[in-house]
Amino acid sequence: MVKSLPLRSEVKIEETWNLKDLFATEEDFNKAVAQLETNVDAFHDQFKGKITDSASVIESLKGYAVISEQLVPVGNYSRLSLSTDQTDDASQMRASAFGSTSAKIGSKLSFLNSELLELPIETLEQSIEESAEFQNYLEKLILRKKYQLHPEVEKTLAAYSTTFSAPYELYNTTKMIDMSFDDFEVNGQSYPMSYVSFEGDWENETDTDIRRAAFDSFSSKLKEYQHTTAKTYDLHLQTEKTTSDLRGFDTIFDSLLFNQEVDKSMYDRQIDLITKELAPHMRKYAKLLQKVHGLDKMTFADLKIPLDPSYEPKITIEESKRYIDDALAVMGDDYLNMVDRSYKERWIDFAQNKGKSTGAFCSSPHGNHPYILISWTGSMEDVFVLAHELGHAGHFYNANREQNVFNARPSLYFIEAPSTMNEMLVANHLLESSNDPKFKRWVISSIVARTYYHNFVTHLLEAAYQRKVYERIDEGGSVNAGILNGLKRGVLEEFWGEDIKINEGAELTWMRQPHYYIGLYPYTYSAGLTISTQVSKRILKEGQPAVDEWLDVLKTGGTKSPAELAKMAGVDITTEKPLRDTIAYIGELIDQLVELTEEIEAGQ
Repeated sequence: MVKSLPLRSEVKIEETWNLKDLFATEEDFNKAVAQLETNVDAFHDQFKGKITDSASVIESLKGYAVISEQLVPVGNYSRLSLSTDQTDDASQMRASAFGSTSAKIGSKLSFLNSELLELPIETLEQSIEESAEFQNYLEKLILRKKYQLHPEVEKTLAAYSTTFSAPYELYNTTKMIDMSFDDFEVNGQSYPMSYVSFEGDWENETDTDIRRAAFDSFSSKLKEYQHTTAKTYDLHLQTEKTTSDLRGFDTIFDSLLFNQEVDKSMYDRQIDLITKELAPHMRKYAKLLQKVHGLDKMTFADLKIPLDPSYEPKITIEESKRYIDDALAVMGDDYLNMVDRSYKERWIDFAQNKGKSTGAFCSSPHGNHPYILISWTGSMEDVFVLAHELGHAGHFYNANREQNVFNARPSLYFIEAPSTMNEMLVANHLLESSNDPKFKRWVISSIVARTYYHNFVTHLLEAAYQRKVYERIDEGGSVNAGILNGLKRGVLEEFWGEDIKINEGAELTWMRQPHYYIGLYPYTYSAGLTISTQVSKRILKEGQPAVDEWLDVLKTGGTKSPAELAKMAGVDITTEKPLRDTIAYIGELIDQLVELTEEIEAGQ
């Protein structure tokens, strides 16, 4: 039975993260912000108009690195404290105030890149020769030269950064504060509803009447906010389009893919190949679910149910550590030490409470340890989600130690490879632990339903929908709720065909995902999982040498392009082969599920 969510003040402190590692008191935070502003003023006075040669380039970047390192903890503290309870007035006001401060700082610092790019390329190249520490920063800056605007325009745009990010804040406010769900009834019994309970429990509920009623109830509440949410999203899209045009990009896709260091062909390939070639496998999986559960029809509301609910153990937080430790032991003692510390030192926020951000994420401030947010329900899916977020943590735990603040973060295209890698390691470990058909079916179905469905289906269909939205915006159009609903429904119907009934309300799933406010992000999940699937196979086959190469990739941070990072790990993502191999592997897993189900049913 799903209970109503408690207030943040009512949850166990050991299930919350410890932000005191960033700032022990509010006073410490306020002092850090004041000191940061003072340092920015001093930096501005010292270097504005005085960057003339390679020596002053290097000195200015050293000073900028110090300021960037000071920005990290205050920015994270204001954001993380709000994410655990968006109804808290103090957290709201702190985040809002820091947003304004951050915009002022960004505006005051905007002169740096403008002045660097006004220098002859030879001066910047000389700076690279004299200081390898800033090679990555300067090389990427040089690539951006043709899209850089007049210094005063850059300063103005930076001053408006809070305004430009307002749609994302409005989206979260609508979703987490204003949207209050009513209880729903089934056969005279009342059940509580919230974002967390729907995505964590009701979507997976094995009672068909309750699951479908929950879907209808959840969707009806989303529908009430569709017009406001669509207008908020359109504001974000128009801002991106205007910025793209101002900077001289040919298309909005070119603008958004520029920092990812990939071209549109790699982006399109992920969407087109998976939409076409994975769909038959996933329809077979859906039909298997329908058969096993004896459903009259297979609907969109039924796609998240477990294949064998009777074999689904409830897993405590402490038990999850044993699963994860055993699975990730192959990564070595240093990596496992990071995992152990994350539990012992409260780097993870497990609690479920009102106002907490949905889903899960990992924030890894440079100079500090990572922070992971998750709402623990006790399912095997939670173990995979936590392993996923610990993959992000392990990535930046390594990269932040090896790289400076400018070099630690890789392209968004690669960002989901280390996270999905850990999911694959958990899956492989579980598969090796038993030959019992029911256990094997449970593990494989967990891999398909969690790792691949989430990353290769849910996020991929978001990407296919998002591409249609941006194509419309690129042509000078705009969107409203009716248009977004139509685009989303069209993508779902194309992928699932006639095998799945797309319920009324399924088209509203575009309202559930904050990733749309982070550029072309959804497709990167399948890109990352393509890489990690192939590397995890290498680890199974080759052992330690493949692990060592992967750890080297993590330490490399953002000093190489996604293709170069993947190549370090033995995967060539400039070709279709890794993606086709991964789709074929998913098909093999689903075929195994069909065979195991027949074997189990024959033995009953």
